[in-house]
Amino acid sequence: MKLIARIAAPSAALVLAGLTATACAPQTSDNSAKKDDKSGTLRVWLFQEVNNKPKEQVVDAAVAAFRKAHKGAEVEVEYIPVETRAQRVKAAFNDPKSAPDLIEYGNTDTAGYVKDGGLADVGEEFTAWDEAKDTDPTAKQSVTVDGKIYGAPLFVGVRALYYRTDVFKELGIAAPKTQDELIATAKKIHKAKPELYGLAVGGAYTYGAMPFIWAQGGELAQESGGSYKAAINSPAAQKGITAYTSLFGDDNCPAAKCASMGGNATVTAFASGKAAMAIGGDFSHQAVEAGAVKGKYAVVPLPGREAGSIAPAFAGGNNIGVLKSSSHRTLAVDLMKQFTGKETQRKLFDAMGFLPTYTDVRAEVAKKEPFVEPFVRTLGAGAKFVPASSGWGQIDASLVLPTMFQEIVSGKKDVAAASGDAAKKMDTAFAAAG
Repeated sequence: MKLIARIAAPSAALVLAGLTATACAPQTSDNSAKKDDKSGTLRVWLFQEVNNKPKEQVVDAAVAAFRKAHKGAEVEVEYIPVETRAQRVKAAFNDPKSAPDLIEYGNTDTAGYVKDGGLADVGEEFTAWDEAKDTDPTAKQSVTVDGKIYGAPLFVGVRALYYRTDVFKELGIAAPKTQDELIATAKKIHKAKPELYGLAVGGAYTYGAMPFIWAQGGELAQESGGSYKAAINSPAAQKGITAYTSLFGDDNCPAAKCASMGGNATVTAFASGKAAMAIGGDFSHQAVEAGAVKGKYAVVPLPGREAGSIAPAFAGGNNIGVLKSSSHRTLAVDLMKQFTGKETQRKLFDAMGFLPTYTDVRAEVAKKEPFVEPFVRTLGAGAKFVPASSGWGQIDASLVLPTMFQEIVSGKKDVAAASGDAAKKMDTAFAAAG
């Protein structure tokens, strides 16, 4: 299970997109609630941030508005540690009596939680909700499984290209316009300045690699009849894998150092002044601002294959879902809307830097905060999502794609062999998921 990092973290060390839970809840028996109380106490589990106070203030305001509109309803919010979330959610799905009514969860967890029988289908209420019509399509996809909607998006996050303006000026080069230019630029910088990685890359940085695969027209998997089959070994995907892995070597980012790096390490390398470029998220902004490159960098969308195009980025983020076992279904859905509505998302952006999931609200905040603009452009160009299969959690936890990249950059296997083996592992996981 994965969830996106939050801007609130002052250190790149908390890029939560690198955290992987070891297990999700097993399939449960029918735990649907037998009643729908219109009063009483609703229990909510939200993720605890490094700096949680600003989030608490926004949540408290949302709770106050909800209580004002729902006399007789109380709300208890518990902020749970990210590190133990898998165990807590597993227990909640298996023991409805102690389970909360709503949970915050990472958007790549949706399919697994649905398979485990934990989340309620709120499609009817979501579709009838006026604000929902402005939800970004990719964010909506992250709460959708087999055409049914299991929650509401809370925030979204994407990655773009951070680059050192002082280094580019010194060497007389411009921000790359294509991925071929990006690779050539990275190697040119490293040759001129051997102490710098041209572009910091990581063999364990799956979300940094995906745009290279997607830009070449490749896919992670293809869906047919409700089931998925790996496509990571297709010719188009192999072109993207070849492009990404070409950045590992003595001419840019030595494999001995970079093969094991994840997203955290690449952003840290950039923030500390050890790299001229890095692929970082909107949520990496504060960490970079706190680093040695403050005032000496800019951000542009990661270029695609053709000049002027933008490589599709992974759309991460978190959602709020109602548990199927909630005995306050109607109230819980209303509270979900309060937490994920436009007003709360505006406040969460101001307090935490979370990118809104509504296209109109995102346009507003982009005008207010210039650093958001390249990330909004990236989302507007068409971000992509992981396969909506519970098998993805197993693929992710088993490090199938990092293993593939590391086998290639270490010279153990060529692209065809490594991607073929990865495809077999993915297909096994998809088949087990059903």
